[in-house]
Amino acid sequence: MRFVLAGGGTTGHISPMLATAEALADMEPAAQITCVGTRAGLETSVVPQAGFTLELVDPVPLPRSVTPGLFTMPVRLAKAVGQAKDILGSTRAQVVVGFGGYAALPVFLAAWRMGIPVVVHEANAVPGLANRIASRFAVDVCVTFANSGLPHQIVTGMPVRKAVADLDREAKRSTARHGFGLEDDAKVLLVSGGSQGARTLNQATVAARQALNDAGISILHVTGPKNYAETVDLPASTSAAYLRVPYVQHMEEAYAAADLMLARSGAGTVAETAIVGLPAIFVPLPHGNGEQAKNAAGVVDAQGGILIEDGQLTGERLATEVIQLFTDPQTLVSMGHAARHVMPRDAAKLVARCAVDLAGNQATP
Repeated sequence: MRFVLAGGGTTGHISPMLATAEALADMEPAAQITCVGTRAGLETSVVPQAGFTLELVDPVPLPRSVTPGLFTMPVRLAKAVGQAKDILGSTRAQVVVGFGGYAALPVFLAAWRMGIPVVVHEANAVPGLANRIASRFAVDVCVTFANSGLPHQIVTGMPVRKAVADLDREAKRSTARHGFGLEDDAKVLLVSGGSQGARTLNQATVAARQALNDAGISILHVTGPKNYAETVDLPASTSAAYLRVPYVQHMEEAYAAADLMLARSGAGTVAETAIVGLPAIFVPLPHGNGEQAKNAAGVVDAQGGILIEDGQLTGERLATEVIQLFTDPQTLVSMGHAARHVMPRDAAKLVARCAVDLAGNQATP
């Protein structure tokens, strides 16, 4: 079986692509799996590191208003579609699975023209333009959130790596905490604004740090590489710790070490924290089309998380919310249980199964 997976640019597109590739490789060990991205995205390093072949097409951002780029877009898109057709032809792809992003639309359109069946996965509650277009001709449209509104959608959840899907936080907690230099019995707040960090979260955390440490709450602060220099190491004045790191490669270790997380509500973070049962305080990105608030809605409605608007997150507000939650440990336990029931753990297998079934229905040339 021969599959082409298209997506890239940001972790939100790359992570579900790699999780699905991992599931396909487990399901069909002899399968040929090719990922498609662009030179501008994180996929140029992440995909090869994961052991998968990467091909590239030119990025084609789709202008949402009248700009000079709008008038050159048809020519650039045609070129990228031609590149995608070459990739699909050389790999003899039987099925295309797309996850959105700049690389996805050219591959979707090339597959449509070549009569290759398409599976779409939409991570966010508000679908991206590439996936909205592809959903019109895709055989299967898989979504993370039921409120995505795409035609004939199948709610699979978010494909995540096996290390996250299979994580037992309780069993892993002691080892994970020791790995970060934390005590077994620590009360731990994990802070992360995603792979690039989030300045609002960082500033509020630094402002709340003293009050949280004084309350006996340790902080594992993942600042993001670009924002690392904007924060400072603060010596602990109590037995609680303040640990500042730019990036954590294996976030499942941080999830296992934590009792509570402060995070943006990107689709991947919402899905992963729900799957592992980690209570979260979500602070949606205030820009864009509002998808981050909608991403978090299901977990918040189930009482598995709390939502604070970006403009309302201050050090004082953060300290108050976190200390209140840690004062009642049973509330954190209940939130974790509630979150765990919102998101399925086997989304990668479900999306991979759609692709395998389509490939199996075709005669091998």
